[in-house]
Amino acid sequence: MTGMNGMKRVNHPVHPLHPKNGRDVLSILSFLVGFVIVNFTISSAVRTFVLPRSAPDKLNAFLFRTWRRVFNLVLMRIERYETRDSIMALYAPIALMTLTPVWLFLITIGYAFMFWALGAEGWLKALSLSGSSLLTLGVTPPEGLWQTLLTFFEAATGMIMVALLIAYLPTIYATFQRRELLVTALATRAGEPPWGVTLLDRAYLVSRMGALHELWVEWESWFVDMEESHTSLGSTLFFRSQNPSRSWIIAAGAILDAAALYRAAVDLDPDPAADLMIRAGYLALRSIAKPFGFKIIDDPRFPDQPISVTRAEFDAACDQLRASGIPLKLDTQQSWLDYAGWRVNYDQTLLDLCDLIMAPEAPWSSDRSSGRWHLSPRFATPNRVRDPDLIYRAKKEAELPNVERHE
Repeated sequence: MTGMNGMKRVNHPVHPLHPKNGRDVLSILSFLVGFVIVNFTISSAVRTFVLPRSAPDKLNAFLFRTWRRVFNLVLMRIERYETRDSIMALYAPIALMTLTPVWLFLITIGYAFMFWALGAEGWLKALSLSGSSLLTLGVTPPEGLWQTLLTFFEAATGMIMVALLIAYLPTIYATFQRRELLVTALATRAGEPPWGVTLLDRAYLVSRMGALHELWVEWESWFVDMEESHTSLGSTLFFRSQNPSRSWIIAAGAILDAAALYRAAVDLDPDPAADLMIRAGYLALRSIAKPFGFKIIDDPRFPDQPISVTRAEFDAACDQLRASGIPLKLDTQQSWLDYAGWRVNYDQTLLDLCDLIMAPEAPWSSDRSSGRWHLSPRFATPNRVRDPDLIYRAKKEAELPNVERHE
């Protein structure tokens, strides 16, 4: 076409999102909605698979909570723990494997919005083009430059998602195997289920009290590894041990109680490695529990914050150790205060995590957690052990001035 001055007019192609296009406002909104959905989904995958730190993710949390409600419904009428354990063993793998299909579905919907904005005729055509691009099927070819470019981006996004899952699963199972090594080994020393009193009892009977130093060092490294791995890979918490009577959290409680009893009541040379292990332990448990919304007291003090182990239980444990020939300190009241000063640092968090993962019953840990698997778990339910009567008894048992507190 020739203009007034004799020069030819060049008709430039109109961009699909150009304001002069017939669907200008709706197309722009559709493209932005699709972009937000895709960006949200990719961000969820990055937080779950890539980011090397604890980063709460709403989509991840929603899926795990939803599956937990489903499993709780299944468990409502099941009393036998072994059956419950075998069912709950499927919880983490199923919830984890659900993430990828949900991510791919959201990506498909998000790109469908963008394809419609770029000129796809109808939502069905946009959805077909998006699914074909994501799965690299090629059944619905794109039209024009912009749709072709978007097809390449979506195909790359889908492949990256699948690659992340493939790389993620071996990491989870390597972390699980590394965690379970010491948990399984503890059964020989502390029984099944494990208990700190049993560990000290058996160590003395086989004249291996000196070997406890190495045990404290090993478990300090274990807690450090747990804090790093189980905060960045949160789903690993819910992978259960091969044996129904074992669990990483009750093993943690047993080793912490053993060290606390050793430092508070046993009349042998103090071992600083036990102190370091206890500190590493309660810091790790707090870091693991924090993303689930549990109330964390950073500076707990006994008796202001009571512990779930009563004085009567402590005295009974000391009687058992004394009967085995273990030398104990003469001042039992001070021993109790010392033990409570250690235990208060991890007591609440230990019980909360036992309830969260439905741990098998073990002395001084899961045997006093709430034991209620709610239909709508908030993962921040106070334990039944926190009743007013127990708080009153704990304070009455410890009414002495100058309570020694350990950190």
